[in-house]
Amino acid sequence: MSLSQKNLQLQKWIVLIAIILLAIKGVAYFLTHSISILTDALESIVNVAAGFIGLFSLYIASKPSDQNHPYGHGKAEFLSAAIEGTLIAVAGIVIIFKAVNNFIYRQPIQKLDYGILLIAITAFINFIFGIISIRQGKKNNSLALIASGRHLHSDAFSTLGIITGLIIIYYTKILWLDGAIAILFAFIIIYTGYRIIRKSIAGIMDEADTTLLEKMITVLNNNRRQNWVDLHNLRVIKYGGRLHVDSHLTVPWYLNVEEAHVEIEELSKLIKEQFSNSMELFVHSDGCQYFQCPICFKNDCPVRKHPFEKRIEWDIVNISADKKHRSSE
Repeated sequence: MSLSQKNLQLQKWIVLIAIILLAIKGVAYFLTHSISILTDALESIVNVAAGFIGLFSLYIASKPSDQNHPYGHGKAEFLSAAIEGTLIAVAGIVIIFKAVNNFIYRQPIQKLDYGILLIAITAFINFIFGIISIRQGKKNNSLALIASGRHLHSDAFSTLGIITGLIIIYYTKILWLDGAIAILFAFIIIYTGYRIIRKSIAGIMDEADTTLLEKMITVLNNNRRQNWVDLHNLRVIKYGGRLHVDSHLTVPWYLNVEEAHVEIEELSKLIKEQFSNSMELFVHSDGCQYFQCPICFKNDCPVRKHPFEKRIEWDIVNISADKKHRSSE
């Protein structure tokens, strides 16, 4: 089973669980008439809608590259996450409206013990599936699964807060806390939605993933070969679970085409082993020039013009720079 198929399978389970949990929370609300539990149920409606959106996006993203989409369909996940983040934020706003309305037109609360037990079960299930979704999303570079997992965790933590409030209400009989707790967690939900939207927009706009880039640079520095005189113009773009990497690799000028290709293959092998087999790597090879001798640490170079002075460690600035040649200056 491919990574895309695994992501799709997990998202199907997330949708099924979301439907079941929505039904449980609906029962809890009708038993208690608590605005806090209604808040939790409203968020679960968003969970179901977002789950189906995520499922559709993963289905699209799993399609292979074609003539019209040479880079694949991975960006569908960014669009899905943007919609899901928006739905989460809207749910938070609706929750605030419902809570304020409850302050004005208060409803009696009943059977809180049953309500607390039911939504506690949903919080536990959401938290477990959230962990599974986030782990697999990070492992397979799936923003849709990460967004779903964070949404499930947001739901679990908000439910936990609601449970705490309901326990206080159960023992103190201070009914106005019901609405106050709902408003507090509504703001947390809105912030979660904002974070998901922000990350999805960054992906749609091909914003540089500096965390991924820095990790890749560290791996390259630690495993640098003597024939890798320099590396620059490194670009990394992530479309769903697929990485697209391109760069310029400077090698000794006297290497023939086959020898230069071996160095490119070693670079590709290193990146794939450390990051993802689902990758497209495009490397342009440049021949070194005489003024690069001071930064070249190749021991047996037969045409060295200048003695080695220092090795330049690659970093996020110089490895991404649009510079064909770099000297010790």
